Amino acid sequence: MQSVCHCCDWIRHHYGHLSAEYLSLLDQMGGDITKQDAPVFFPTSLYRHIDDAEFEDQVRFLKETIYQITKLFDGNMKSVTWDKKNLDDFLNILERQLENINSCVSPSMKPERRLKRYFKKLNRKVLRKMNYSAQAWELIRKETKRHLQRLDILAAKMH
Repeated sequence: MQSVCHCCDWIRHHYGHLSAEYLSLLDQMGGDITKQDAPVFFPTSLYRHIDDAEFEDQVRFLKETIYQITKLFDGNMKSVTWDKKNLDDFLNILERQLENINSCVSPSMKPERRLKRYFKKLNRKVLRKMNYSAQAWELIRKETKRHLQRLDILAAKMH
């Protein structure tokens, strides 16, 4: 595990750059972001709560959210019509971000249960219930963008 100082420097100097890259790729890989709402409420209260948390808890939240997003994109993507290269680049950069943040989090720190539950529900009520359709994946892309933008705001405040 890296020191808090090193993590702080890394988040300050590199997180935003990678974040801008994957947010741009998320936009480029498909058409317009859907206007349809997901049948799962965005966990605004979790983000409000984490805004006032300790640095270590915020880092853990960044890590857990990005990890849960990568797990979502590990599903059946046969119906996706997105640009394959942009999708691959998006996932690779997201993985790189996760690896860097992972080195800042103690393995003994437990993930936020409510966040984990939210992503399970998103998987169940969107992807599985909609049979991994292109429409389901568009909803996931929209929700992913909301999370990544919100994490960007959190990371910008973390120094």
